[in-house]
Formats: sequence, structure tokens, C-alpha cells
Amino acid sequence: MLFLLDAILIQIKGVGVDWTGYGVTCAIGIGAIAIGQLYRTMRLEEKIALATTASGLFILFTISCSIFNYLLLPVGDRRIDPFLIKLDAMLHYSWPEAVVYVASLPWLASLLRFIYMSSLPQLIVILIILGFLGQRERLHQFLLTGVFGALMAIAFWAVFPSSGPSAFEILPAEVARSFVVGAAYGTELNRLALDGPSFLSPKDALGLIAFPSFHTVMACMAVWFMAQTKRVFPLFLIVNILMLPAILVHGGHHLVDVFAGFIVFGLALMATRMLPVSTSRLEQEATVRVP
Repeated sequence: MLFLLDAILIQIKGVGVDWTGYGVTCAIGIGAIAIGQLYRTMRLEEKIALATTASGLFILFTISCSIFNYLLLPVGDRRIDPFLIKLDAMLHYSWPEAVVYVASLPWLASLLRFIYMSSLPQLIVILIILGFLGQRERLHQFLLTGVFGALMAIAFWAVFPSSGPSAFEILPAEVARSFVVGAAYGTELNRLALDGPSFLSPKDALGLIAFPSFHTVMACMAVWFMAQTKRVFPLFLIVNILMLPAILVHGGHHLVDVFAGFIVFGLALMATRMLPVSTSRLEQEATVRVP
């Protein structure tokens, strides 16, 4: 559905597309699904099939969401960042001050940068772990929580867009170079907000949504869905506790963005858990009831 909407909006807006770049990425996703189906039907290796199919679906959904988010631009002067900055001030938080402080500790800046960049790879690793453990229902819930969370974040952003403090605050040049989101990043966010994209490419994709923070949603997903996997849970817990300050300084987020991310995760998880139980569970319950 998202790919269909993307195609329609691309035609309506007349936006250029890096078909080769997106084609390669889509081919990876489709290839992973195809490998999964081969293992399911020919090799009868269901655990491998689960892991590879889920990874392919995740890649394709991520691409379709990113394109769709870009095609909702421009947003003009509707951004709510000045209000969010005031809320941060009420909570005694200043993004420039936080960034300058972290920059004064180079080891911490480097560590948080690595943690921040691990966000998407973590989700792929979780898909593989859940698949190889054969935990079909948790895997499905993980994917659907991500789907609902992403759609909620995009829907809110479409009505109340935000770019984050990097688009409104000026950092010292020597400080900005050390962070993922710096002066050039903020300048590009401002340009996109006012003019919209003229050309779409996976190489140029930026994180457009500040409030709510989807990186926070992903961190919550990692911790929640690894909680029952005792061997690796401590690692995921530590990494994603550190992810919160990494989101703020390297992701260029308001403090309130993180709080909103927790809420979106809770709503997405609730929506997922309200769905009917899987057929496999129904079959298991029927087996127990029938002598």
C-alpha cells in the first residue's frame, strides 16, 4: 500500500527518483524474502525461513516509509519546533548545551555515535534471533509494532511537523563536526521543509521526524522483544539505555521527542497485542481441548 501511495505521489509531484539506488535496496529485500520461501518450501527449514523473510519485509517497509515521509514535504512554516524548544526549557534542557558538554568528552561522543548508528542494525539482529529461535508470534508482534509505530509517527508529523533543534539552534563549528546531526544537516532540513525534495535517493535520506522520536520507539522495541532472551538481553538493555542520550545529542532531538517516543511505542504495542492470536495458537488450544 505504501509503495502504491509512493508511486502516485511521485507522479503527482514530479519528483525525480534514483531508481538504481532504490532498485538495489529493494532487490536485497525481495531476495531475502525469496530465500526465505525457498527454505520454507524446498528445504523445510522454517526457522531460517522466518528470519530471512522477516528481514526482507522489514527492509521493504523501511524503504517505502522513508519515501512516503519525504513525499509529504514541504511543510512550510507549520513546524512546531519553537513550541518544543519552550517545553524543553521548562524541563531545564538545552540541546546546544548538552551537545557542547558531550563534545568536551571525546570518548563519550564517539561511544554515543556508535550506539546511535547501531539502531537499525539492532533491529535486523533481533529479527534474525527471533527467527532462528522459531519464535513466530513474537517475531510477528515485533514487525507489527514497528509498522504501527512508524505509521503513527508519520501521521502525527504530517499534521504537526518538526525538524529538531539542529534546524533552529547554532552550534560552534568545531563542535558540530563531531555529531551526526550538525549545522549542514539542520540547513538541509530547513531547505526540505520549505522547498520539498526535487530528487529522491537512498544515499541522501535524512531523519525528518523529530517529534515523536522513532529512534526511541526502536530502542523500546529492542529491549521489550529481547527481554525473554536471557543471554543477550543484558547487552540490548545496556546499549539502549545509552541510546537515549545518543538520540538527544547525535540525533538532534528535543527532550520531549523522547517522551513522545515512549508513548508511541506503548500505543503501537497495545495495537499489536489487540490483534487476534495467531492460527498456530488457535490450533494448539484446539488440540488441548479435544481428547
